[in-house]
Parts: sequence; structure tokens; C-alpha cells
Amino acid sequence: MQGTVDGFTYGLVTPVAAFLMAALGAALGLRCTTRSLHATRSCRVGWLALGSLSIGSGVWTMHFVAMTGFTVQETPISYDKPLTFAGLAVAVVMTGIGIFIVGYRGATRMALITGGTITGLGIASMHYLGMAGMRMAARFAYDIPLVVLSVLIAGCAATAALWAAVTLRGALSGLGASILMAVAVTGMHYTGMAALDVHLHLPATLSSDLSAVLPGDRPAEMIGPMLVGPGCFLLLAAVVLLFDPRAVAGGPGPDLRLRGRPGDPRDRMVPRARPHVRQDPRGRGRRPRSTAREDAGRAWYR
Repeated sequence: MQGTVDGFTYGLVTPVAAFLMAALGAALGLRCTTRSLHATRSCRVGWLALGSLSIGSGVWTMHFVAMTGFTVQETPISYDKPLTFAGLAVAVVMTGIGIFIVGYRGATRMALITGGTITGLGIASMHYLGMAGMRMAARFAYDIPLVVLSVLIAGCAATAALWAAVTLRGALSGLGASILMAVAVTGMHYTGMAALDVHLHLPATLSSDLSAVLPGDRPAEMIGPMLVGPGCFLLLAAVVLLFDPRAVAGGPGPDLRLRGRPGDPRDRMVPRARPHVRQDPRGRGRRPRSTAREDAGRAWYR
């Protein structure tokens, strides 16, 4: 028996709320990635880690906010808590790997493709791991072409967003990259949900309350921790980004030494002032007169 699936139980409320959470996480994460490109080596790790946590938390929160609007008419849904929070860890770790690659290698083609692919795979893995954590009296079947399409959407969007973050400058460019990533992540989620078929296998003797026979936590029991924890973190990340990185990290100014890697925005040579040396006609350097007089004075008083 095939279940009656509804992914928009509360209308447009859950898609819009999910999009906003994804946009907030993407905006904070990409901004941290941009800041890391102009930070010293000691501070760069902190900015990239903050960006990874921001994007991972935003995507994970987006997924479960959207899942509050997902229902199967014939059976209640519960969630396995270890698998649910394992999805958060996967999203943060794999997003972090992609961001660190771009943060340290710069806007090279290979770095963007590798980092974007790993980030996209992390987002898609989080989605399907969260789906595996659902508990109901049914089994899932997926339409493989739609699953592949959802993974491609995540990978392409992550690559484009990382490229925009490390290449383009300005508030509008950052906002556009965040919206692009949020649209793609939300679209990936609903593409993956469209690939889902639910086949019921209800017991012969039904309980008056089907939730009594399903292990795990109910959506109403998990919505608080899911929103409060990552939501507070994203708020904290937004407050941190209001400050200059030197004021927050306590480090010196931007590292403008020559990096030697093509495409890296930090690859700029800053000329240093050199002491003025007078040249005589024979091409040999001669010390300024003021310095020579001081040395002669010291020798007189010895």
C-alpha cells in the first residue's frame, strides 16, 4: 500500500522558513570565508571553522524546518535522535573540508571544483541521512534520477557560491551568493523529497495510537532543540561578524605577504621602504653624510 505524502502541510510557511534559515547560514558562512582570505594564518583557521559551522548548522536547520511540514496521512512519523544529529556532524565536517580547501588554496579552478563538490556531497549526505533517521510503519523507495539531480544541484550551487565568495567583492555580491546557495539547497531538499515513495506495511492489529509502536522522538519533541541550538549559534556568528577580525581574534593586520599561488587574493607584494643610499659616479654605494659625521663624532670621543 502506497502512503499519501504531503510535503506542504502548513502551506508556504515551512518552505519560506526553511529558505530563510538556509540563507542566514549561507550568508554567515560565506562571509566568514571571505574574511579568512584577508586574515593572518593564525586567525584564518578560526574564520574558516566558524564558516563551516554556520553553513552546516543553517543547512541542517533548514532540512528539519522543512520536514515539520512533511506528513504521511496513514501513519505518524518519529525520528531517531542519533541519526538526526549525525546528519549535523556530517554537514559541518564535509562543508568544513570544502571551505578549508578554498580558504587555503584560493580561487583556483581545482580548489573550487574540489571544495564545491565536497561541500555539495556533504549537504546531500546530510539530507539523506536525515531521511534515514525517520521512523514510520513504512519503507522508502527513491527515484534514482531525481536523487542524482538533487546531488548535482547541491554540488553546482556550492561551487558557484564559493566562487562568488572568494572572487567577487561587495555586499550585493555576497548577498547574491547567499541567496543562490539558499535557493539551491532548498531546491535540493524538495527535489530529494519528490524522489521519495512511501510504501506502508502497517500491522494487522492497529493500536489506537500508532505513535505508541514507533520508536524515537516525535517532531514536536525535537523542534525545540533543533531550532534553539543552531539558531542561537547563527545569532552568535552574526554578532561576531559585526566586528573587525583583528578586534575579535586579537591578531595583527591582514597578511599581505607574497603567497605564490595564482588566483589567491592575498597574492600581492607590498613594497617596503628602503634606506636611502647615495651613489657615487663609480657606482658604489656611499653612506649619507649625516651618518658619516655621527660615526666620526663617536670616534673622536673614544
